[in-house]
Amino acid sequence: MNTRAWIVFLDESGVSLLPQIRRTYAPRGRTPLLRHRLNWKRASMAGVLGYHSTDPERGARLCFHLKPGSYDTTALIEVLEQMKAFYRGEQVVLVWDGLSAHWSRAMRAWVAEQDWLTLERLPAYAPELNPVELLWSSLKKRELANLAGDHLADVADAAEQGIHRINHNPQLPWSFLAHTGLTIHPAHPPNLRKDQ
Repeated sequence: MNTRAWIVFLDESGVSLLPQIRRTYAPRGRTPLLRHRLNWKRASMAGVLGYHSTDPERGARLCFHLKPGSYDTTALIEVLEQMKAFYRGEQVVLVWDGLSAHWSRAMRAWVAEQDWLTLERLPAYAPELNPVELLWSSLKKRELANLAGDHLADVADAAEQGIHRINHNPQLPWSFLAHTGLTIHPAHPPNLRKDQ
């Protein structure tokens, strides 16, 4: 593995117009009601969290992609093309799960032509090792919680607000990585050193 590369985790998640129901507060005796249209329209999100392997002062990098419907190999290659532009010639080690679109023949052929990209696979049934799972959890517990939008654009706007919130807190992406138990050497960025 390239020791001067970005270590990048990618994961996909889905959202719909059906609200993510979460506990909330209400005046005593007044049960909150969540009114929504029974609508099954769905969108898919792809999140990419990157950490530099040798220079944590470069910070964590967060990329986000949202599209109607679901991801297939072609759509994921488009996400990776955007990621290539985002990392502009830097070496990237991409860590993701065993989803069939991640390891399809077309994906492997495309990756074989990329000199900037190396793929690594997470162990099976180990979503707790992917820090992007914590990104989804954060979005779904805050911006998307109890959201009863009329259009997918409402859900997309709320998700983007959450991405901006996470992006503006430089410690939050590092906390996602720390929660997985994985480390990138050096293990702690300057703002999270244990000796402070």
